[in-house]
Amino acid sequence: MNPTFHSLGAPAPVVARLEARGIVHPSPVQALALPDALAGRDVCGKAPTGSGKTIAFAIPLVARLHGGRAQPKRPRGLVLVPTRELAAQVAAEVRDLAGPKGPSVATFYGGVGFGDQLRALRRGVDIAVACPGRLADLVQRGEIRLDDVGFVVIDEADRMADMGFLPVVRTLLDGVRPDRQTLLFSATLDGDVDVLVRHYQRQPVRHEVAGDVDAPQNRHIFWKTDGAERVDLAAEVVNREWPAVVFTRTKHGADRLVKQLTTRGVSAAAIHGDRSQAQRDRALAAFVSGRVQALVATDVAARGIHVDDVAAVVHYDLPGSEKDYVHRSGRTGRAGAAGIVVSLIDRTLAPAGEDLQRKLGFERRLHRPDIAALADKTHDAQPAPAGATSTIAKSKPRPNTAPSRTRRRRRA
Repeated sequence: MNPTFHSLGAPAPVVARLEARGIVHPSPVQALALPDALAGRDVCGKAPTGSGKTIAFAIPLVARLHGGRAQPKRPRGLVLVPTRELAAQVAAEVRDLAGPKGPSVATFYGGVGFGDQLRALRRGVDIAVACPGRLADLVQRGEIRLDDVGFVVIDEADRMADMGFLPVVRTLLDGVRPDRQTLLFSATLDGDVDVLVRHYQRQPVRHEVAGDVDAPQNRHIFWKTDGAERVDLAAEVVNREWPAVVFTRTKHGADRLVKQLTTRGVSAAAIHGDRSQAQRDRALAAFVSGRVQALVATDVAARGIHVDDVAAVVHYDLPGSEKDYVHRSGRTGRAGAAGIVVSLIDRTLAPAGEDLQRKLGFERRLHRPDIAALADKTHDAQPAPAGATSTIAKSKPRPNTAPSRTRRRRRA
């Protein structure tokens, strides 16, 4: 018998809000983590992107902070995330579960002015969803104190480690209540992330969710291209499989590619670190609503944007590492649907492309581009011969999300 959120101990008002969105049964990570988190224990969760971690920590966060109100500049709960976009999405989920009478929620991240954030703090915020850099600035200015924080969530801990945030994260955690409850979620739990587990959690219950072998698998296609044809190929892929996220290595490259795709009849918007927060918000909103076919992004979006129904990911530029490939590719294949991941590898970078395939556990083989291959599996990357080690989880557990808009996948 499948558990329900009610049977796991979630408060009735929260269960009702989930059911109103069509969410009745918890995902694996939610089923594992919720009983311990609701009981007040520290939880260390390892699960891939798209597995429903936000709801897994949002329910106990809302439940345990229900009742009472924060004093000005002294939040009672803290969620640390690596990117602005993820902060906004987490805050929206927490607000939805909290409802109008639940704990108040506000976001704190850079790229915007301090005004609204300072006003929120001076009114009193129960739950602060923050990026480490901006939160550290506010602490230094004396605009926020963390010694009333009794519930901490560290989300996407491995991404924060990759971005160099862990020294700041540790400084912030040193400032919260010593008797806090701490939940940590990450796709990996080794290295620097393990340092956080050992130093900032007390006898945590560890839960791990691997890829579900019954879940649909993303298709991975590697094409060896001439530099001059990459833009045309990217445009053709997006026109066939959209909405799509297209990744470039540089900010300038993202802006240039948006213009090039537009001239080829593909609607696109850019998102990267040099865009203002308002520009990033507008680009993401246009993408989610379907007003643009492609979101052209640098790696700032690889872990910070969680959007269901992305039909394809295009690696216009090679990722810096196999880990970056996995993070980028995780933007598709969510909500139980298989996605397509296409890598456009300039022939001068063919050795690097084949090395990436080897590290990912695929056969080292690049195909010539063939748009027709998007409709079948002719050019799909194949597993490496027996004995090779694969480092990419090619399937994702089905996340627990409400029914969403119909995918606008176009096929010729």
